[in-house]
Amino acid sequence: MKEDAADALIEAALKEDMPEGDITSESVIPADSESEAIILAKEEGVLAGIDVAERVFHKIDPSVVFEKRLNDGQKFKAGQTLAKIQGPSVSLLKGERTALNFLQRMSGVATTTQNFVQALQGTKTKILDTRKTTPGLRCLEKYAVKMGGGENHRFSLSDMVLIKDNHLKIVGSISQAVKSAKESVNPGVKVEVEATSLEEVQEAVQSGADMIMLDNMSEEAMKEVVKQVKGKVPLEVSGKVSLSRVRKIASLGVDFISVGSLTHSYKSVDMSIEFLR
Repeated sequence: MKEDAADALIEAALKEDMPEGDITSESVIPADSESEAIILAKEEGVLAGIDVAERVFHKIDPSVVFEKRLNDGQKFKAGQTLAKIQGPSVSLLKGERTALNFLQRMSGVATTTQNFVQALQGTKTKILDTRKTTPGLRCLEKYAVKMGGGENHRFSLSDMVLIKDNHLKIVGSISQAVKSAKESVNPGVKVEVEATSLEEVQEAVQSGADMIMLDNMSEEAMKEVVKQVKGKVPLEVSGKVSLSRVRKIASLGVDFISVGSLTHSYKSVDMSIEFLR
């Protein structure tokens, strides 16, 4: 996770939450009041964003003491204390919601990812994320995927070539698209092709694609593709991948399965900040 990017998001979130301060806390709580609080998990999950939460409080007030009880990537249970926070009461109250907003959502992504990863235990297939992320929060959500045991696909459109159906409607053929890409991008940049049939897969292989995405194919079609192509080029499966179905797809012998729901349909993990004094 890039700290500069995270800091920019934190600053934007704090400005959104208190454009002119926290008028409740500042008008009700004495300025010299000190408090102690804990971040409490209300359900089990996988932690992601604890360092982001710490940075939220330090952006507000560098004097706040933030003591982590767990690190990102670790599992936690309901009722477990994730961190202890001490400092000026007003500072803790100012950071409470923003810290939880990041922490709950990032942990939700990590927890969802680990559920998919665990479903593939014993196979060689790896779980990938997609670009179906919350606008502006991609760096945090993709970091959370890694904390859950998944792997990142391309971060942006600038990272690798991924030739999809809409590109092919314009270009006309996989062969021409791959040829143009190979001639245009820098050496070492991967060229992946989305295919919806065995014929398209064969054309992509013959054209020199570095990776092939099997998009919304039936299991029978994917099985035949693996039989003919396995070992020639890495195979990725995409489209309507559910937790109940993911292991069956992996059993076909594909290398990767990309899951958009890791970052677009996750459930935030329930947490709270409880003041002890």
